[in-house]
Amino acid sequence: MEGIDVQAIVRQAIQEFVSNEQAKSEPAYKAELQEERKRREAMERRLNQLAEENKQNRVKAEEAERSSAIRSELQRLGVAKVDLAFKVVQDGIVRSDDGRLVGRNENGEMGMREYLSAFVKENPEFLPARIVGGTGMSGNLKAPQAGNESVSIDRIRPGMNPEEMQRVREEIVRVASQTLRGL
Repeated sequence: MEGIDVQAIVRQAIQEFVSNEQAKSEPAYKAELQEERKRREAMERRLNQLAEENKQNRVKAEEAERSSAIRSELQRLGVAKVDLAFKVVQDGIVRSDDGRLVGRNENGEMGMREYLSAFVKENPEFLPARIVGGTGMSGNLKAPQAGNESVSIDRIRPGMNPEEMQRVREEIVRVASQTLRGL
């Protein structure tokens, strides 16, 4: 027994046992690492997706704020057809590097208010009409005398006799005049 090294045999047996145990547990560690990597990658994809959605929502919010500012300024300037005027000027107004809304034209950049004021001056057709009346409006229409029979909308029809049609027109003028005067 003297030639047998018991310590070496025990050491070798322990090393074989440890290496066998490591070999058994290694696939479980690898599977766990692989699963953890998949979860991390999925979370990174979701985070990137949320960041992109956030970026898109910011762009939409900035555009909505820009549109609102342009429309309110057009209303303040007295533009009657705000939507139409907005469609015309929207491409000329952009956000500058410092975040202000500016109008760009052939003369360079100017503030949004100045840009829109100049636009309205150049295009007065967007302002409300200054002359009351319009095509087909007759100057000799007078409000009917009190006591005349009122006009019912059911009685207005194609082919009415001219006197009755004139009475309807006069009643419309009377109602409109009262409305404009606040009566």
